[in-house]
Amino acid sequence: MSRRWFAGVVLAVLGTVASAQEAAPMPSVIHLASEVWEDYTAADGHGLAWDVMRKVFEPVGVKLDIRSEPYTRSVGLAQRAEVDACVGSYHEEFSDLLYPRWNFDIDHIYALGLASNPAPTLKTLGSYRLAWVRGYDYQNYLPNVQSFNEVIRRTGILSMLTHNRADYYIDALTEINYVVGRARDPSQFRTTHVAELPLYLCFANTPKARTLMALFDKRMEQLVKSGELKPIFEKWKQPYPFEQP
Repeated sequence: MSRRWFAGVVLAVLGTVASAQEAAPMPSVIHLASEVWEDYTAADGHGLAWDVMRKVFEPVGVKLDIRSEPYTRSVGLAQRAEVDACVGSYHEEFSDLLYPRWNFDIDHIYALGLASNPAPTLKTLGSYRLAWVRGYDYQNYLPNVQSFNEVIRRTGILSMLTHNRADYYIDALTEINYVVGRARDPSQFRTTHVAELPLYLCFANTPKARTLMALFDKRMEQLVKSGELKPIFEKWKQPYPFEQP
């Protein structure tokens, strides 16, 4: 009889502890790191992605604290739990970080090359000499990639293409347009769509980040269902990524 009573007390205590953990207060701030992408994750806080994050978190009392760093450093900050999440990762890109069920956008991936070259397809792209920014790891998402170079910055891309050091530069459409916009003769180049890759927050593997990730999934489901994110994409003149088929 006493053993049964003791077991009941233990179960009650464990239940109380579990309830206390479930009732832990929601963090009031989410620390996010991102590379600076103009009109997307600008250092001053403007841009499509920051607007989406504010819509997700701020109505439920979680403020954004943003940090602008190169992509690989942003990932490292999340891996060391110096931030709660980094912005703009592809799904399961890093095994030591956590990925939510919901993406927040889709990267429209294009190949930039000389207009005199044949237009690549997703099937033929891997046979060309490719280039992209270090840390983007497109070899994991594009088929049959055989030869690629990683560049530190985008400023030398046009020179690489015109001097035949690469056949195609791979990047999101916004960044491709930025690169082409710096060309003396933009008609010398051609852009070709090759893939659509969902974009995610990648969360640190900490209790706080797990709580924020669960909140992110819950809020994204609500916002997509209600259509409340559509005006943000319309404001920035970007395709809405959550249209039902």
